[in-house]
Amino acid sequence: QAQLVESGGGLVQAGGSLRLSCAVSGVIFNAYNMAWFRQAPGKEREFVAAVSWSGNNTYYADSMKGRFIISRDSAKNTVYLQVNSLKPEDTAVYTCAARFRRNPYMYDDWNVYDYWGQGTQIAVSS
Repeated sequence: QAQLVESGGGLVQAGGSLRLSCAVSGVIFNAYNMAWFRQAPGKEREFVAAVSWSGNNTYYADSMKGRFIISRDSAKNTVYLQVNSLKPEDTAVYTCAARFRRNPYMYDDWNVYDYWGQGTQIAVSS
């Protein structure tokens, strides 16, 4: 079975940056589209970013305002989320998800993903 393990979260001050990692095992990494979602306490889970299996296409939620960058490293079977200029409202549990390369790819829909991790917490203080 696939396993996705997130890391890199923590407590940071507003304006700071972090790089989240999602280590993928148990599947052929390059056959999967990857995405990040987040969920703050009392709020709905929301889409953050996605990257295609090839790494050639990326997608971002408009609300992220260009502060987040998703990437993947085939040599390490890892997908990253660089988060910059963090704001208190970015406080949430960030979860990575994987979907096998097949149509259709509704990249912003949590329910289409095949595997997911347990999440890593980002807490942003003001």
